[in-house]
Amino acid sequence: QVQLVESGGGLVQAGGSLRLSCAASGRTFSSYAMGWFRQAPGKEREFVARINWSGDHTYYSDFVKDRFTISRDNAKNTVYLQMNSLKPEDTAVYYCAASRDPNNYYMPTMPQRYEHWGQGTQVTVSS
Repeated sequence: QVQLVESGGGLVQAGGSLRLSCAASGRTFSSYAMGWFRQAPGKEREFVARINWSGDHTYYSDFVKDRFTISRDNAKNTVYLQMNSLKPEDTAVYYCAASRDPNNYYMPTMPQRYEHWGQGTQVTVSS
């Protein structure tokens, strides 16, 4: 079992940057693939980025590619999402998620392939 706590959200102007963190409890963090999702009001939860257990393989949605970077520090049980060149349409609650589902590698964008979720952190980008 792993518990996830996100932090780092806030209000930022368009073009600005934020770094989200997701701290995990437990000794097994390094065995999980980690993902970031977001959900805007009235919209479904959507995939943002995924990183494998060792950190050497990442995958992004098209709308954040080249602007966001996912990384992890297994010694600190933490995964990060560096967000640059933020746009108003990036406004959402951002969630981190953990997975040991073997099928997560093939279907990283599906929320159903993640077993554990954080409570989310609000990101608001003003125009």
